[in-house]
Amino acid sequence: MPAKNYHHGDLKNALIEAGVEILSKEGLSGLSLRKVARRAGVSHNAPYSHFPDKQSLIAAISTEGFKQLYAELDAAISSYPNDPKRQLQEGAWAYAQFAMAHTDSFKIMFSGVLAKEKEYLAFVEISQKTFQRVVDVVRACRGAGLLRSARSIPPEMTAVAVWGQIHGIISLLLEGQISHTVLDRFGIRDIVLFAIDQIIISPVVPQTPPKKFA
Repeated sequence: MPAKNYHHGDLKNALIEAGVEILSKEGLSGLSLRKVARRAGVSHNAPYSHFPDKQSLIAAISTEGFKQLYAELDAAISSYPNDPKRQLQEGAWAYAQFAMAHTDSFKIMFSGVLAKEKEYLAFVEISQKTFQRVVDVVRACRGAGLLRSARSIPPEMTAVAVWGQIHGIISLLLEGQISHTVLDRFGIRDIVLFAIDQIIISPVVPQTPPKKFA
């Protein structure tokens, strides 16, 4: 059954949406351009005007996902130009929100089903650009003395650690692996921000020395 009607000139996006739906429900083995065409409500030859094969469709799905992720990540970070800590916190939360709002695309983007990804230049460009935005925030936090990692450690390595921690939490959530005893007491934002707090060095508040009595 066709998923949605598409506007003239929007066939590519309609095919991408159909591909996301099929991959999320049937996995890679269930994806074919013929099935995508059927779900989009077009002729079985229509997808070939945009995608020569299945891998190119997967690349397009992942590319569009990263474009949207980058836009949301950048908007959250840019809202706090002079506050690296808030950049890190709100960037992590934007990542979590994207994953929860676009779960099917998110899973495909990080599934590893795209073979020979270096052949798809648009995908490489946007995925690297997204990672670089995380590196930028890490550099800002390190400059402000907020991170536990030593300055001798490349910022890219710290960025991977930060990204991995938040991605791991979100993956556990999406797979239903976070206990309800936790979720009944804490919101997802609370959990994400707690994870960031484990990375950030809290500023030391100087204590007033005790008064001396004669």
